[in-house]
Amino acid sequence: MKLSSSSEVLAENKVLILYILDQINEPVLDSTLLQVVSSVTDLNYFYFQQFLLDLLGSKYIIKYEKDEQTFYKLSPDGKRILDLTISIIPGIIKLRVDTNLKPCIDKISEELSVISDFTPDDNNGFFVDCKIIEKNKTIFSIRVLAGSREQAKFVVDNWKKNAVKIYPKLLETMFTE
Repeated sequence: MKLSSSSEVLAENKVLILYILDQINEPVLDSTLLQVVSSVTDLNYFYFQQFLLDLLGSKYIIKYEKDEQTFYKLSPDGKRILDLTISIIPGIIKLRVDTNLKPCIDKISEELSVISDFTPDDNNGFFVDCKIIEKNKTIFSIRVLAGSREQAKFVVDNWKKNAVKIYPKLLETMFTE
């Protein structure tokens, strides 16, 4: 995409990002947001990052860190600006966003619900914390001690990939005699 100095094109892309955040309606990883934006327009990574910085500077979006990942969400000011400017997004672009958003929302929900990380302990081991979160409430949490960084990383990765299989087995084991 070649961006001209046209303020209309610049504004359209910023409003598009606000629209997507509004439609998702929950915190989203920057990589997931870029994926959605890229699926509906040919905005490249560098322009996308510049627009994010502009929107952050204007306080239209909120950025925060959680589990060493960066998330974005629409601020109340961003919602007000979106309501005032939504008409500048072409209808075909809104249709593309609405069509491509469902799979992305499912991915976002999954990313937010399975969490795992590790921290060093005092004896050269690592505590691994694995959680499942639904609607901002922890419904399952387990902490295990790994003997090495490699083992801790394996447990973290395994939980993120296989929590859907591991969690029911753990529950079944815990609730049977």
